[in-house]
Amino acid sequence: MFKKSILTAALLTVTVASVHASPTAIDAKIPKYKSASGVAGNLGSIGSDTLNNLMTYWAEGFKKKYPNVNIQIEGKGSSTAPPALIAGTSQLGPMSREMKAKEIEDFEKKYGYKPTKIGVALDSLAVYVNKDNPISSLSLDEVDAIFSKTRKRGIAEITTWGQLGVTGKLAAMPISLYGRNSASGTYGYFKEHTLKGGDYKNSVKEQPGSASVVEGVAHDLSGIGYSGIGYATSGVRPLPLSDKKGGPVEAANYKNVLSGKYPLARMLYIYVAKKPGQPLPKVVEEFLRFALSKEGQEIVVKDGYDPLTAKMVEDQLKALK
Repeated sequence: MFKKSILTAALLTVTVASVHASPTAIDAKIPKYKSASGVAGNLGSIGSDTLNNLMTYWAEGFKKKYPNVNIQIEGKGSSTAPPALIAGTSQLGPMSREMKAKEIEDFEKKYGYKPTKIGVALDSLAVYVNKDNPISSLSLDEVDAIFSKTRKRGIAEITTWGQLGVTGKLAAMPISLYGRNSASGTYGYFKEHTLKGGDYKNSVKEQPGSASVVEGVAHDLSGIGYSGIGYATSGVRPLPLSDKKGGPVEAANYKNVLSGKYPLARMLYIYVAKKPGQPLPKVVEEFLRFALSKEGQEIVVKDGYDPLTAKMVEDQLKALK
């Protein structure tokens, strides 16, 4: 998770709504996008499934401003972004986690410099249950006991909803697990931050995309799964979470993401190959500027994620120089 101090400072710069994914307005200090001249050519994006819809919305908005730009987007998982950037088969590498040390090392071997990381949106990675499941909240300790066979958080294995206090017909039903495959950045982030690097149970039904995780839970009363908040539907509920069992429970909303209180708050990124001291190709730079503009951050809200604050935008734009 990004530093709590940064989030706390950011909270002071913007008024937020108490309900997730629907702040009344993005930070008014975020500048509007100003079109540039000479923007044309091909633009490729390979990487995160979590960001796939958002990249598509940005591409649609960008192409309206620059009809001569041809954009191709592929979202099969964050782990596909670094190899594509290294091979030069894409200029944009969206990722729902930070690059691993080995990925950065491989990139540096090819280019002689490190990749540039641009934060483009905020996400409260959600733990979803079926809308008809009455459970009110969970701790990450309990989520680890549900999903992990190594249970590094120290809680005994949880296999039924009754163990979590659920009564009625659901109590005796085995918990049905939905997750992502290992190419997913969300898989890696959840493994690191929720399972503390532990191993997933073999019974987790690995899904090819975020939408299929949510769809699986929506059609399975006993289901539980994890996915970006932008994929929430009426068939599921994102559970309020605490870090430790018995600790303060926080909802997956914008205010709690900015304050750092929600335990699975994260930044979403686009990585690019930018040689130090040299500008990015014009089409790449302008796409990133568009994503970080008022219009671009309004698209973030439209897609169900949380927008950056003006201070965050300012910090990300510095990396483009």
